[in-house]
Amino acid sequence: MDEVLQGADIISLHPILDKTTYHLVNKERLAKMKKEAILINCSRGPVIDEVALVEHLKENPMFRVGLDVFEDEPYMKPGLAELKNAVVVPHIASASKWTREGMATLAALNVLGKIKGYPVWFDANRVEPFLNENAQPPAACPSIVNAKALSLPVSKL
Repeated sequence: MDEVLQGADIISLHPILDKTTYHLVNKERLAKMKKEAILINCSRGPVIDEVALVEHLKENPMFRVGLDVFEDEPYMKPGLAELKNAVVVPHIASASKWTREGMATLAALNVLGKIKGYPVWFDANRVEPFLNENAQPPAACPSIVNAKALSLPVSKL
């Protein structure tokens, strides 16, 4: 990872948050990055040490960051919002009509699947069985991808 950080112009973070990714980008790793790099956090706020980030942004005005997640949501560390080299926006990536319709459809299919007696999927972090194109998806609520196999209405999305 350190080699990537040293050579990359743009770094986009997408890890899950667990004990191995908490403050994955810290003072030491920020120091290894190019002075004019762009850092984007698309995962969870605590993946970046926000105090170290604010300090780094102040010391390196050509370094830029884009965030829609924060370490202590909904709050930001002092000084972050005022920095001209930080773009901070609310976490609204799912605010499109298409995505919200998909979310509503998935929720409705979950309710219908449960009413029809299908078990609720037991591990929200394990979606691979639903994505395997070479196997039938699990007979569990819920997924837009297995609605037809469960004799549920199929989404038009």
